[in-house]
Amino acid sequence: MNESGQLERLYQVQQLDLTLDQLREQEGETSSELREARAQQERINNDLEDTEITLENVEKQVRRLELDVGTTNEQIARNKAEQDKNATNPKMQSQYENVIQQLQERVSEYEESLAPYYEQQSALSERAKALRAEHRALRPRLGELEDADTARIQGLRDQGQGTRDERKELAKDLDSRLLKEYEMIRKSKKGIGIVPFEGGRCTGCNVMLPTNVQQRAALGKLPGVRCPSCGRFLFKPS
Repeated sequence: MNESGQLERLYQVQQLDLTLDQLREQEGETSSELREARAQQERINNDLEDTEITLENVEKQVRRLELDVGTTNEQIARNKAEQDKNATNPKMQSQYENVIQQLQERVSEYEESLAPYYEQQSALSERAKALRAEHRALRPRLGELEDADTARIQGLRDQGQGTRDERKELAKDLDSRLLKEYEMIRKSKKGIGIVPFEGGRCTGCNVMLPTNVQQRAALGKLPGVRCPSCGRFLFKPS
């Protein structure tokens, strides 16, 4: 391929690249219904995690207080047994009565502390159960939406395969240095690495080109001429 045809072919490659860019953008355009379903799932998961963490902490407190109640009741039982053994000793009876009363008061305090924890435990358990049910109910619909989106993306990729093959065929005869430079420019210039110039102006940035730049660009020879303002390759359409 002669040098004058390299830039025109590169421009054709760019048109295909822009088509592929558009397809890639479309891949990320999920439906509002899927986005809402994903957001709902994330909300449920976060709420469930927070609920389970809080429930675990409450259950720790419940176990601790229940253990205190059990231990204190065992102490009461032991003191009552000792009291029975010393039934004929009034002084010992009085001492045991005082100890038992103190222990019973302590049990009452523990039980009073347990009551709100039991309520909270019950409420949190019901909340976790409801969230799990909500998650199960959402799962089939979310699965359908995810499958549909996967099929949509695959369809776009299948659609782009012909464009990729055509691009590969066009690019194989291009000067490797020219192609590499073009791809670098494209990355920094919003996907546009080569533009035609018309009426003496760069169509990429609309700057009036110096005469010598216009003349060199019109020849279409390599290395390609770049716009002194935006840095894109210039070519003159045939």
